[in-house]
Amino acid sequence: MGQAVGWIGEEVWADPLAHDFVETDTMTSALFGMKIIPSDSAAFSMSCFVSFILEDEPSTSGCESSVVNGDDEMEVSTEQLVNQDIIDLDKSVFHSWSIQEAAEPIAIAGGQGCKMWDYEGKEYLDFSSQLVNTNIGHQHPQVIKAIKDQADSLVTVAPATANFTRGLAAKRILSKAPSTFKKVFFTNAGADANENAIRMARQFTGRDKVLSAYRSYHGNTGTAIAATGDFRRIPNEYSRGHVHFFNPFLYRSEFNAATEAEESERALQHLERVIECEGPTAIAAIILETIPGTAGFLIPPKDYLIGVRELATKYGIQLIFDEVMVGFGRTGKWFAFEHFNVVPDLITFAKGVNSGYVPAGGVVVSEPIVEHFKSNFFMGGLTYSGHPLAMASIVATLDVMEQEGIVTHADNVGNSVLGPLLLSLQELHPMIGDVRGKGMFWAVELVEDRESKTPLSNEKMGQLKAQLTKRGLLTFIVNNRIHVAPPLVIQPSEIKKGVKIIDEVLFELAS
Repeated sequence: MGQAVGWIGEEVWADPLAHDFVETDTMTSALFGMKIIPSDSAAFSMSCFVSFILEDEPSTSGCESSVVNGDDEMEVSTEQLVNQDIIDLDKSVFHSWSIQEAAEPIAIAGGQGCKMWDYEGKEYLDFSSQLVNTNIGHQHPQVIKAIKDQADSLVTVAPATANFTRGLAAKRILSKAPSTFKKVFFTNAGADANENAIRMARQFTGRDKVLSAYRSYHGNTGTAIAATGDFRRIPNEYSRGHVHFFNPFLYRSEFNAATEAEESERALQHLERVIECEGPTAIAAIILETIPGTAGFLIPPKDYLIGVRELATKYGIQLIFDEVMVGFGRTGKWFAFEHFNVVPDLITFAKGVNSGYVPAGGVVVSEPIVEHFKSNFFMGGLTYSGHPLAMASIVATLDVMEQEGIVTHADNVGNSVLGPLLLSLQELHPMIGDVRGKGMFWAVELVEDRESKTPLSNEKMGQLKAQLTKRGLLTFIVNNRIHVAPPLVIQPSEIKKGVKIIDEVLFELAS
């Protein structure tokens, strides 16, 4: 297990490519690290096509790989690079969500489809779409070509100009949204999409407060992290006017509910009471992940979002759905809110819109807000808003998704293969307390025993993560859960392979 190395809250989000498993003890709030030892494999030879030299004089060492650590000069070439060469280079990188001394990421040389590999030939099955973003898989040639072609014609341009690719990307996104949406504001990622959606709601309503759920994550910028409900907001609460409430989650109900209907009803009563106590005329927006992601893939009761929509309309509050993780096919629909027969006022997106090939995000804006800003100045903007390379990747990704029927595939294969296989594991493994999901978006919650629902210990989760990685399965581990969100193009045979690995490791863990 290792020694406690920090005290940071109730949950920690673990990079699916982290070489060290990092997790928190939900009882003591202690942060632990556990080293994962990669298995030996044959060297993966690469041709010498790049020489990266950081020194005053030209190198004379040809294509031999060498790395000097510390403050000394560094010379790197790419013939017969091994994983340690990349790890040594990476020591100059300041890692996110990490204790820097504990960060030892896996060295990744390349990828294709649902597979990735390191510099020594070890192959991994990506069972998490990296950070739930590579919806069309790795290195799709059509999208790579579109990015290259755009770079040849126009690599960058100021957002105040008009250009073909940005206009086309906006049109294509609007074609997937309900007809009440009329414009798209482009950002660099999901966090600044949420920032700007909140800014729009505040300017549109003239109100200040924003309501969001405790079980949520909306990004790591000022307003977005304040809207976040989990522990990561605590050292970052500098943005004004944020109030949190409990969203429904029957498996760990805050409302002592026994059924989904009861959970939904009590959660809506709770939300309306929060609105009343905060002052309805002071609240600009309610922002919700349509299906909370990092919090555990929490599928809301079927009537809950309709009830939230009704409350927002009743009190003149703008409803923002954060579709950053679940949008663009992840749940088997273009947008996850389509499952619940409800339409928000603003939609935020990123990740799957272009599979993360180039940083991109945005806000889809409904007609009343568009009309407001026809004669009112919008106080927002970004240097790289609508960057041509990002826009080209969006257009190409949406083309690929339509041409290859990827959303339908995610719906069919996710709900007929992935979901049932994960549910079948619950029958075999008493440590699986709950399995939930839609499409290619599933969570397996692990417990010490099903009656108490005590989360599986960090020691066991560390062992689980280590064994999954050793066997070549890249997973998204959060607290006591395995988040299973493979690329939407994954085939049934690959799903069976990944689930079989999980099955084997769970049996080993229980023995």
